[in-house]
Amino acid sequence: MSTRSPANGPTSLAIARHQIGQWRSRQQGRKRLPRELWQKAVVLAQAYGVNKTARTLGLKYDSLRKHLEVAPPGESDPGKARCDFIELLPGEMTPPSIECTIEVEDGRGATMRMHVKGIAVADLVVLAGGLRKGPA
Repeated sequence: MSTRSPANGPTSLAIARHQIGQWRSRQQGRKRLPRELWQKAVVLAQAYGVNKTARTLGLKYDSLRKHLEVAPPGESDPGKARCDFIELLPGEMTPPSIECTIEVEDGRGATMRMHVKGIAVADLVVLAGGLRKGPA
């Protein structure tokens, strides 16, 4: 048993743990966890890993892993914004103020995130074009 308290983990895990605890306290006997709570656990497992999520939420590792395996591809946090297009306007971005995070995801779910600071707009356009084309 871990001596680490759940309060040391991410807030989203703590909130989910509280919600599952509330649901369990209202139940008599052993009942299946509702679908929406499993969906929330799957999203958290994608973000924080199956082991950490299962331990924090008090779920069985194998059960969570099975739910994760059958989850539709690309299922993610509905609150997370997805961006398909970025317009860069050179007049609005002066070199000292340019700072951004670029996140690229391939079709298999692998993600690469880069934090770029102090780059010229023209260089940022070249970088984005290179990332879009993929490996040479």
